[in-house]
Amino acid sequence: MELIRKYFPSLGDQQLSQFERLGPLYNQWNAKINVISRKDIDALYERHVLHSLSIALAFPFASGIEVLDIGTGGGFPGIPLAIYFPHVRFHLLDSIAKKVQVVRAIATELELQNVSTEHARAEAVRRKFDRIVSRAVAPLKDLWNWSKPLLNDFRQPRDEGGRPGLICLKGGNLAAEIAESGTCPRQIQIFQLIPEEYFRDKYVLFIAQ
Repeated sequence: MELIRKYFPSLGDQQLSQFERLGPLYNQWNAKINVISRKDIDALYERHVLHSLSIALAFPFASGIEVLDIGTGGGFPGIPLAIYFPHVRFHLLDSIAKKVQVVRAIATELELQNVSTEHARAEAVRRKFDRIVSRAVAPLKDLWNWSKPLLNDFRQPRDEGGRPGLICLKGGNLAAEIAESGTCPRQIQIFQLIPEEYFRDKYVLFIAQ
């Protein structure tokens, strides 16, 4: 939790309270349904919460937009982003029912009014969104193919706070994966935003619609 306070010093009392409650909630749920690896649960705030929030440091989200989290797993990056952006609506999607159950329960416990959940594959979604986020659930080529039909059209100039596109968290050498995807994403090294050793080889990628 100290890392969250360090890199996000302007959080309000309610947001701080919600972030503080994340640790105990995930520990309780992980004991019943394993949604976070055992080795990572003790480093939840760095490896999951702060990693998710690196998106907030890289890209502002305009109030009122709708965001889809593809393959949310245990709720990352969607839950931390929903706490940080209370005026943005997040729809958290996963194909595994037990994970959606955990995410829905945690969002309810935290009283996150801006979160909805769905048990489905990305190909089955029929709504459109302003932005799509994801955390290394599939190769970039697949993520982009799933995302393109679900993004709202870019009809008029907007600042980056509202421009439709895919934002995903990736790690390691991405050259081959990017080449295979046929895209030219904007790449931001997370270590430049959060100079902690864990983030040295991790990136935020943005592909505009």
